[in-house]
Amino acid sequence: MAKRDCRAPQEGGEKVRAGVAADAAEIPVAGVALVADLAGALYWPEERLLVVSDLHLEKGSSFARRGVLLPPYDTASTLERLAGVLSRYAVRTVVALGDSFHDQNGPARLAAADRAKLMELQGGRDWVWIAGNHDPDPARDLGGVFATSLGLWPLWFRHEPISQASPGEIAGHLHPVARVGRRCRTLTRRCFVSDGARLVMPAFGAYAGGLNIRHAAFAQVFGALAFTAHLLGQRRLFTFAAMSCLADGSP
Repeated sequence: MAKRDCRAPQEGGEKVRAGVAADAAEIPVAGVALVADLAGALYWPEERLLVVSDLHLEKGSSFARRGVLLPPYDTASTLERLAGVLSRYAVRTVVALGDSFHDQNGPARLAAADRAKLMELQGGRDWVWIAGNHDPDPARDLGGVFATSLGLWPLWFRHEPISQASPGEIAGHLHPVARVGRRCRTLTRRCFVSDGARLVMPAFGAYAGGLNIRHAAFAQVFGALAFTAHLLGQRRLFTFAAMSCLADGSP
């Protein structure tokens, strides 16, 4: 059995340029320097574009309708975190990469205060809702525009990653989390995953779950485990090669 490495992980990303959050780090994708924020958002400084994925708004109310009672504050919490990210950058355009709502009826269940908060966040910005598998159809009275995908050369934004797609794909859907050994204990964190040519976003939603990056779904996307996980820490990103991360069930 391989001996666990108990050393502290590497600090993730490259040095960040002026004008972005101090605790963020750059992740290059298809030659574009993108800024990974610790909240799980991605910022493209040259385009002043912010990307978030898998907000899963109204997941709590969706579960409640099926008799599973969760604290009904996930939408407010998620929108408040998004407001915090928007306050750190000069954002002109927001791209929500699908599964923004947990189900197609989620927008109709928005509380008045949460709807008002969403409209406030959209103020003075372009807002693009990308269709997801949970919310494939456009919703009324949400503001912004709806699209199945969005191309902005050399990047392409869509909800579900395509197996071995062309360089420049930014996608969500898989909710990546990485499990690592740190100081002789295991730790699981949401993460960005990238091989330098494409990137899969972490889920942003308060109640969104996660899929271990050692799952076969990630190898199918990248063609192998030759990609890097950028874990969201409390104060900075931590970078691990996918091969060094632990599969579920590993000691």
